[in-house]
Amino acid sequence: MPGTQIPTQGAPLRAPAPGPAQPAPAPAPALAAPGLGAGQADWAQRVHDLAQPAGPDGARAGSIDDVIPWKPPVDNPFLSAAQAQGRPAGLGRRLTARLVDTLVLCGLVGAVVLPLWTRAKDHIDEKVEEAKQTGETVTVYLLDGTTGGYLALALAALLLLGVVYEALPTAKWGRTLGKKLCGVRVLDIEDHDTPTLGAALRRWLVYGVLGLLVIGLVNVVWCLFDRPWRQCWHDKAARTFVASGRE
Repeated sequence: MPGTQIPTQGAPLRAPAPGPAQPAPAPAPALAAPGLGAGQADWAQRVHDLAQPAGPDGARAGSIDDVIPWKPPVDNPFLSAAQAQGRPAGLGRRLTARLVDTLVLCGLVGAVVLPLWTRAKDHIDEKVEEAKQTGETVTVYLLDGTTGGYLALALAALLLLGVVYEALPTAKWGRTLGKKLCGVRVLDIEDHDTPTLGAALRRWLVYGVLGLLVIGLVNVVWCLFDRPWRQCWHDKAARTFVASGRE
């Protein structure tokens, strides 16, 4: 054919002349969120990953099916007991416990004071009889060195028996017999534990001394108005309060 060269036998084959170089195909662009650049898309993906709930092994779940359903909290008996112990006791139980303790303590003190009272009465009767025998008007004082000594012994018996009946059990168990029967305890106001021996002694001495005075009744009823711990004056002196709980 005209214009076509056919190589003859034995002639070497020649490669066709190279044409102009073809550019390499460009890589496909990465998919990105509509309207976001590459950096913004990466940030959005990270936020999405962090928003997924963590699995048991710490890995982030990939679907909403992996979300752990919410369950209501289970009542903790130890927490409930601690919260109940930290609340001030009811005024009715406190009053009943105080009445029981007062009756028991008065019975113990009465057993000690009764012989002293008999001796003091005999001493006063003798003074009155001596005054009658003089035939004159004589002032007989009921309180003298003898009866004053008996009175001092009676007060000492009250305070010492109160230490044995009130202070020592309060320091060891936080309660007396009356408080145990009524289900209340004396606790330290800061650590909610049984008070120290020093605090228990201070608590009893303030209560005992005020009880011998006219303002002792004011001390007892002060808990009706005190907030939030319902403390009497002897509780404030010892930094204690009367709480619910039998333990």
